Amino acid sequence: MSEQIQVDVVIVGAGMVGLTLAAGLASNDLNILILEQRIDSLLDIDAVLHAQTQGFDPRVSALTCASQQILTAVGAWQYMQDCRISPYEFMDVWDGEGTGHIHFSAQDLHEPVLGHIVENRVTLAALHKVIKQANNIELELGVSVVELSNSEDGCRSISLDDGRVIKASLVVAADGALSKTRQMAGIPMWEWDYGHDAIVTTVKTEKQHGETAWQRFTEDGPLAFLPLSSDDRENYCSIVWSTSPLHAKTLMALDDKDFCVELELAFEQRLGQILSVDKRFSFPLKQRHAKRYVEQNFAAIGDAAHTIHPLAGQGVNLGLMDAAQLVDTLLEAKNRDESIGSENVLKRFQRARRTENLQMSAAMEGFKRLFDNKQPLLRLARNMGMNLLDQLAPIKNHIVQDAMGLSGNLPTLAKRPIKE
Repeated sequence: MSEQIQVDVVIVGAGMVGLTLAAGLASNDLNILILEQRIDSLLDIDAVLHAQTQGFDPRVSALTCASQQILTAVGAWQYMQDCRISPYEFMDVWDGEGTGHIHFSAQDLHEPVLGHIVENRVTLAALHKVIKQANNIELELGVSVVELSNSEDGCRSISLDDGRVIKASLVVAADGALSKTRQMAGIPMWEWDYGHDAIVTTVKTEKQHGETAWQRFTEDGPLAFLPLSSDDRENYCSIVWSTSPLHAKTLMALDDKDFCVELELAFEQRLGQILSVDKRFSFPLKQRHAKRYVEQNFAAIGDAAHTIHPLAGQGVNLGLMDAAQLVDTLLEAKNRDESIGSENVLKRFQRARRTENLQMSAAMEGFKRLFDNKQPLLRLARNMGMNLLDQLAPIKNHIVQDAMGLSGNLPTLAKRPIKE
């Protein structure tokens, strides 16, 4: 007979979003089990500190002020500060096919920074440290979910590849864009191809980045230079180059020297010569959105529920907001003595997050279509609009405040403490 284990919450996936959800529930009496298929996902903060002398992680995230507050509230940010985080105070966006330009400054918002560029391994290591200190959370690596049962007796049953069966009041899918857990739950997705591949890597530049995030809209797609901090000044950037699949294939086939030349041209040499480039990675970009996030005893969060174009760097921030909102929903249900797996309870989380996530998805699709269009009149209007917006400080600042998570109906973990 299979071994059966009873817990309150099973989180499938030990990425940034799943670990943040667990960390947000760490101070409560819920019994939480995190399941992760990979065995190499456990990161030690001391090992990450040592690894920082060996170059940058090619996977980085542009964390908003709201995400910083969430990570502070769960106890991870203090460890991240011991590692390598890269604040940026400015953002420069321009149309490479015209004269349109927008400049954002933290000073205009009376904020110290617009956000931080952080290597994913730093965030993960800090969250792992928080999880290790919690008495109510267990993390298991190298295990796979092979079956997800329908709800019965107020629980879901998960069958693992080692023969064990886990019963939980709530199963949370946080296992990425191709979530097997969401598929097992029978939740369908809307999905379409952006017609872009993204190339990501780290480069060293001739000029310092000046704590500025740069983005140029090229004829083939957006090119972002994201500032990275290091001991030898501010000459490193993480790049995300979104372009047509054919162009991406051509760029990936170039040797490092020729790739640097192409990158300099595409970026209009804003930071001078590209002196070196790390290993490059390429992947197709797709937009996905779950037709629903929840059902009885089940919820999907982060990339398991939605993915968007990286041109605004909002993907992981939306996922962290999902996690923070689900924490609110579950703790409110406990305080009301309601079942945390009730579909009616979980629909409160869905209502709070789905509209906002859909709006961001629509905005990214609209931006992509706007800058993909090569009609001269539309290009002229686009550039005039960018320049006009740059002059309208109140509107511009309101837009960037929303993007930073400084306004709107925020989950508790994302709210800044009220200063006395």
